[in-house]
Amino acid sequence: MKNYLIITLLIASLSFAQQLTLDKSQSKIKWIGKEITTKEHYGSLAFKTGTLTFKNNKPDKGYFVVDMTSLQNKDLPEDYRGRLEGHLKSNDFFSVDKFPEAELSITQSTQTDQNNYSIEGLLKIKGATHPISFDMKKVDAIWEAKMVFDRAKYNIQFRSGSFFENLGDKLIYDDILIETQLVFNRE
Repeated sequence: MKNYLIITLLIASLSFAQQLTLDKSQSKIKWIGKEITTKEHYGSLAFKTGTLTFKNNKPDKGYFVVDMTSLQNKDLPEDYRGRLEGHLKSNDFFSVDKFPEAELSITQSTQTDQNNYSIEGLLKIKGATHPISFDMKKVDAIWEAKMVFDRAKYNIQFRSGSFFENLGDKLIYDDILIETQLVFNRE
């Protein structure tokens, strides 16, 4: 009877859901956009909030809000950054005045191997929401994720081959790479 009670408690603890809160000061977001000329720009964004719920010791659900007003460029000399940042925040790209936040909801995950997960979710940018999938892995106390979203799905048209023809070397690829390093506090 005693062994049965211990096993029952162990199984119950494994199925216990635990919610972690994002440590915004230690978590990082890097964005990378590329032009057809192989020129690329990259920079950062900041989280407003984030939570990740674990069930059976794996990521189960999550919700993250990104502050789009925090968008910064990191590859240009400081004197030129403001112009690109302003353009990316304008209606040509992310319309930050009208849409100051982007959201990611994690709806499910599948463990692919030890500390690696395939994540399914919904990404909301400029008021449009679309499914997204990406991989996430745990490295020590940091959760790393790389996702690619198609900006054309969110009506970001500037120099996009999805909306315009004959752009030549002015084409900007639709795929935007997002790399994150997530650090969580336990609640």
